[in-house]
Amino acid sequence: MATLEAVLAQAYDLSTRDKLRLIERVTPKIEEEIRSRQDQPAKAYRSLWGICRSLGSAPSADDIDQARQQMWAGFPRDVE
Repeated sequence: MATLEAVLAQAYDLSTRDKLRLIERVTPKIEEEIRSRQDQPAKAYRSLWGICRSLGSAPSADDIDQARQQMWAGFPRDVE
């Protein structure tokens, strides 16, 4: 199978008339592929809420405040 670069190099070497013919022949195929993709159902993605469901509920604001107070309770430490 030819690479895009090789095909483009060949297309650039065509005359203007042949370039237009190429576009006329390729365009219907591209339109057909686009239509066939639109007919397919969209892929469903899991939401972030669904992915994180197994982690349980988030800590409440009171839990966060309590943890913060415990963490900062000994700060600054007296250095002897």
